[in-house]
Amino acid sequence: MTRRNVIPVLALILTLFVVAFFYSGIDSSQAWRGLPQHIGLGDHIGNDERPPLSTGTVEPSKDATKDPDYANWNPTPIFKPGSPMPAEHNYTSTLVIAKTKHESVDWILDKMPEQQTAVYVADDPSAPLHPPKNKGHEVMIYLSWIIDNYDNLPDVAIFMHAHQLSWHNDEILGNDAHLLISRLNRARVWREGFVNMRCSWHPGCPDWMHPAATELDPQKQEEVLLAKSWSELFPLDEVPTVLAQPCCAQFALSRERIQAKPYAQYVWYRDWLFNTRLEDRLSGRIWEYVWQFVFTGQNVVCPKEHICFCDQYGSCFGGEEQYANFIALKNELGDRERDLREWEEKRKAIEEATRDNDQTKLQDLEIPEVGKDAEFRREIDRLRPIVDRLKHDAEVRGQDPRMRAEELGREWHEGDGF
Repeated sequence: MTRRNVIPVLALILTLFVVAFFYSGIDSSQAWRGLPQHIGLGDHIGNDERPPLSTGTVEPSKDATKDPDYANWNPTPIFKPGSPMPAEHNYTSTLVIAKTKHESVDWILDKMPEQQTAVYVADDPSAPLHPPKNKGHEVMIYLSWIIDNYDNLPDVAIFMHAHQLSWHNDEILGNDAHLLISRLNRARVWREGFVNMRCSWHPGCPDWMHPAATELDPQKQEEVLLAKSWSELFPLDEVPTVLAQPCCAQFALSRERIQAKPYAQYVWYRDWLFNTRLEDRLSGRIWEYVWQFVFTGQNVVCPKEHICFCDQYGSCFGGEEQYANFIALKNELGDRERDLREWEEKRKAIEEATRDNDQTKLQDLEIPEVGKDAEFRREIDRLRPIVDRLKHDAEVRGQDPRMRAEELGREWHEGDGF
């Protein structure tokens, strides 16, 4: 065969191959999906292994070859105040706890035996309630509970960690999770839809995470990963310049607010957690400053502290100025208590070095000023009753629904509840 004849034959073969490809039932527009895909920026670890499923959980999406149905899982939600409830309405509530098998939650049964609970054990697949995978800290548990109970929700769901006493819990309430839960105003949760269980702004407000940051902050290691994670979680929403709410991933939701988003969207969020190769602690911490956007559509949710304490927990100090005065006195008391502790530590170190005849150590130690301890104690004795009285008066004031509404500037009529 001559060279001139070879060219038409090759052209015919190529044409037949192309026609056969397009009419073979293979969608050529999907051919690219077999190629390795770019997974984005940021540090990743782990593998693509799918987690085993626990009873009652929905299997994470397996078909990664299809684009998400954006119209169904990411519609613009309408976040509105809760529908009115009668003043005497008895709100149903479930306490969702994320714990490890070594953490005790006996305090819940001891102090709140009537409280409906759902205690998930992150690292025990044999526990009655456990997440499908121990990943993402409390996020996997919170999302799993929502997915498992989406069609059978209580009026209010409270999402908490397992420890009773922690700095995460507000000092005004004794750092005590029991008080946060028992004094939580379910009517406020219903009105607002989403409330952080912490009222104090620090840390987290009013300007905390900056997704555009490119330099690593050792105190906020997840910050430089936020922009990428945001684009994966909320691909139709612009990356915000700042994310802020009080720490620390403990909050309460109304049934209406949970169901303002479709079921499929929570599955999508959990699928992201299953599939991300971000280090476990970082994927969990990213969500700490994402929850408020998920449930309010706002990137910054920092309600004024005095309003939060009054309406949410019934500690009403009489207004913003009165609350600020209380905080100043409480901080002054804390400073004097710290001063006394440091003075006592210096005295104890001097006594130990003297007893051991350690002259080198004695030369390096700072000698506490004589008489300062008595001065600190006098100030503590003066301030403590004032602070305690203001806290007590605030709690008494907060027992009156009218005074709560007055402090918040909320309209109230005789017979209205909290």
